[in-house]
Amino acid sequence: MATAKKPAAAAKKPVAKAAPKAAPKKAVAAPKKVAAAPKAVAKPAVKTVAKAAPKAAPKKAVAAPKAAAKPAVKRTPNAAFMKPLTPSAALAEVVGAKPLPRTEVTKKVWEYIKKHNLQNPENKRNIDADDKLKAVFGGKKQVSMFEMTKLISGHLK
Repeated sequence: MATAKKPAAAAKKPVAKAAPKAAPKKAVAAPKKVAAAPKAVAKPAVKTVAKAAPKAAPKKAVAAPKAAAKPAVKRTPNAAFMKPLTPSAALAEVVGAKPLPRTEVTKKVWEYIKKHNLQNPENKRNIDADDKLKAVFGGKKQVSMFEMTKLISGHLK
C-alpha cells in the first residue's frame, strides 16, 4: 500500500506544476488554447489512476499460473549423486568394493549400522562406531549422522 501512495503523490505534483505553467499561456494565447489546456491536465490524472488499477490485477493473475506450474514439473535426479564412485579400502569393508552412487553408499552404511545395532539408544542421531566404522570415521568412537555423511564422502573417489 505504501508504494501505491507514492505514485499517486507523484502524479499530483506534475498536475500542480502544470497549472502554473498554463496560467501564463492563458494571458498570451487565444481563448481556444485555454480550454484545451485544462482538458490535457485532467486526462493524465485520470489515466494514471486507470493505469494503476490494471497493473495490480495482472500481478495477481501472474502469481496464480506460477503456483499452478510448480506442481506440474517433475524432479529429475542430480547426475552427481548418481555417478558411481569407488569406495576406499576402509569403506569397502562395510559397503563392498564395487563402485556405487553416493546415495547407495549411504544406504548400505545405514543397513550396516542397523544390522549391528550401532545407533546410540539414548540419542539415535549418534552412531557408536565398531572397528570397521572407526577406520571410516577417522578413529572417532561416536559420530552424529550428519557428520557421518561428511566423513564418508572423504572415502569416495
